[in-house]
Amino acid sequence: MSKESRHAARLARESRRAGAGPGQARTGTNVGAGDASATPALSTAGTSGRPGSTGGVSTGGSTGGGSTGGSGASTRMRAGRRERSRLAPKQPFLERYRSAIVTIAAVAVVALAVGFVFIGSTQPAYACTNIFNPSPTPALAPDSSDRLGFFQDDMGNSHVVTPPQKYLLCPPASGNHYNGAGIGPIPPAVYKPEDKKGPSNWIHNLEHGGLVVLYRNDSPGATAAGLQAFRDFATALPPTTICKVATGVISPVVARFDDMPHPYAALVWDRVVYLDTWDPALVTKFYLTESERLDSDGALVAPPEKAYCTGSPTPSVDPNASVAPSVAPSGSAAASLPASPAVSAAPSVAPASPQPSAAPS
Repeated sequence: MSKESRHAARLARESRRAGAGPGQARTGTNVGAGDASATPALSTAGTSGRPGSTGGVSTGGSTGGGSTGGSGASTRMRAGRRERSRLAPKQPFLERYRSAIVTIAAVAVVALAVGFVFIGSTQPAYACTNIFNPSPTPALAPDSSDRLGFFQDDMGNSHVVTPPQKYLLCPPASGNHYNGAGIGPIPPAVYKPEDKKGPSNWIHNLEHGGLVVLYRNDSPGATAAGLQAFRDFATALPPTTICKVATGVISPVVARFDDMPHPYAALVWDRVVYLDTWDPALVTKFYLTESERLDSDGALVAPPEKAYCTGSPTPSVDPNASVAPSVAPSGSAAASLPASPAVSAAPSVAPASPQPSAAPS
């Protein structure tokens, strides 16, 4: 036996003593007995000392325990593999963000509502295309036989108002106006500067034969004394001469109005008289002679709406006679106006009052 064969046999015995499997022992014996060319492979197998490995002899490896062990390991790896988690179906966009969308929509609606309220509260109620400012004319006294005030072109009497309502001439003695309880005609009263009663409110009073007195905010009429003078005037205003409409039914309305060239103005339908100082006697004469008028045949030609003129209207006084304010009749609406200490109404000098033929500039 050659030296290499003895060495291989010794290695095989040592391998068996170390507890090598049967397949390995048989493989080592066969090789040692006959095939010297396999010695390097057996040497490698013996050196490795791993159960189930033939060190390069494929037949022994495949038929021995190594093949079974490899198959078992593969099975164990597959059995222990973690299953991939399955994702739930993705919801549509609207379903996923429904709450957020509803919240945003609600906030937007509230913001729009607040915006409209704010815009409505800050938007002017009316706009003036031109300031009614006729050419100056000689002064007229309250006892003059000439007609008081300026004629103003009629601007219609529609009950459709679109804020800001535009008026061709200001202050308007006609035009579009509200038709509803509390907004037009409005209750006769002395309104303070902050009360915000505009043309769209009091033009309806003019349409029914009412008297409207306007004062600018920079005039004495906007002061406490000026407002008291207006209250005294309203308390003393007599009923109309033709239709016998009592004070406090539709007249007078006293309100702030800044878009005019003089501190004061008195209005009836289609007619305006300006005043530089407050004169209650002149305004009373203007109201009694111009708010209600008859034509040559005795037919009532003013006011345009006659809801407050009942029965057969006939003049009770000479419209050309001098008229001064008097105490309101007992039981009239004017008697219910708040009483207050007497305040000097105004200088007794009559203001400049224009002729009816004047035209707006």
